[in-house]
Amino acid sequence: MSEYDVIVIGAGAVGENVADRAVQGGMTTAIVEAELVGGECSYWACMPSKALLRSAAALRAAQDVDGAKQAVTGGVDAAAVLRRRDRITNDRDDASQVRWLDGAGIDLVRGHAELTGAKRLRVTAPDGTVTELTARHAVVIATGSAALLPDIPGLREIEPWTSREATTAKQVPASLAILGGGVVGAEMATAYAGLGSRVTLIVRGALLQQMEPFVGEMVSASLEELGVRILAGAEVRGARRVGEAAQLDLSNGERVVADEVLVAVGRTPRTGDLGLDRIGIEPGAWLDVDDTMLVRGFDWLYAVGDVNHRALLTHQGKYQARAAGDVIVARAKGAPIHDEPWGAHVATADHEHVPQVTFTDPEVASVGLTEAAARAAGRRIRVLDYDLSSVAGASTHSDHYEGSARAIVDEDRGILIGATFVGPDVAELLHSATIAIVGEVPIDRLWHAVPSYPTVSEVWLRWLEAYGRPA
Repeated sequence: MSEYDVIVIGAGAVGENVADRAVQGGMTTAIVEAELVGGECSYWACMPSKALLRSAAALRAAQDVDGAKQAVTGGVDAAAVLRRRDRITNDRDDASQVRWLDGAGIDLVRGHAELTGAKRLRVTAPDGTVTELTARHAVVIATGSAALLPDIPGLREIEPWTSREATTAKQVPASLAILGGGVVGAEMATAYAGLGSRVTLIVRGALLQQMEPFVGEMVSASLEELGVRILAGAEVRGARRVGEAAQLDLSNGERVVADEVLVAVGRTPRTGDLGLDRIGIEPGAWLDVDDTMLVRGFDWLYAVGDVNHRALLTHQGKYQARAAGDVIVARAKGAPIHDEPWGAHVATADHEHVPQVTFTDPEVASVGLTEAAARAAGRRIRVLDYDLSSVAGASTHSDHYEGSARAIVDEDRGILIGATFVGPDVAELLHSATIAIVGEVPIDRLWHAVPSYPTVSEVWLRWLEAYGRPA
């Protein structure tokens, strides 16, 4: 039996960060991985999906600037896009990630991990070899989430794509039906329309409905311009294969026929086969944690990333991982835990300060509270809206710039608590808003943060002008 101070289950970006932080704190650490070191983001999510989106986005950007559009003589080369995606994901070879673990002093144990008791694990390797592991101080679950398949008659039988199949496809289907109007559905509709598929997007409610209403409206209009057919307010009642094609029967009486079907209706935690029942936790459940990422009811079990259901985003998971790694070290050494709101050992930004970029065309970048969420929380707010096409930087960016920006101001505290941008390349505006919101910078102080001219970031000045000068 091998013994370590810390054992991390899951060698994705989140698990790697916990392990690295623990090693930097002087703790012996092992990380267990059943698939590829680097995890979902590196091979099946963030990186390949953005690679699929980028080529068509770059082409459309060039086509929207006079002087550049004349040089565009062809369309997207789908085969070249797929080759580039494979290069970016190292052809799903994790050798470089394993070298990083070795250099960081983290031991890798390949195989499937199961808890056998408090701080005890059994790892079964692909060849059937079993390794028993014991943790002196902490076990960290960082196994992420998987695509949720709804209980629709016939759906499993048609073998639909999930996000994994969508981002690793070897060929572009002539037609693709997508179930779900969230981030994955919207991004993959954008990507595959750009690659030449006839895309039908089936949305039960509104597109990107957790965001500001104008987000879904602008992205929907753009997708329709790309040729995507959006069926809003519809649900799939049944599915079947007829020959090579998939047929979907909808609640509105329509029938959608497509070569492939992508299901993007939500996520489920990868906790069903970890032996959680042996320590009194329901298998397959999301894991409830405090702000130090400690699973409630335990003094040795931590859960970071998607499995705790706080913010299903890679960057937030890595943020949680840094906090968890540091607090594990501090607790092992008997050091004080910095658990004040902005302490180094807590992940408070998961509550109201989460930044997110949706890589549709136009891009969507948001952080903090939406208007609806702020009002539901009882905040007394003021909403500042501005047309991004009106700032000077927009006219130099492209010939037909369309965008919108909304700021949410907490009137009682005089600070920004939410920001949403929609438009070309607005992802680069997001971190300034994140700093202003997390840092609780007073509106009066923001007058002295002067945006450069001519850039789209001049929207900050326009927001301030709309709000009014300080007394």
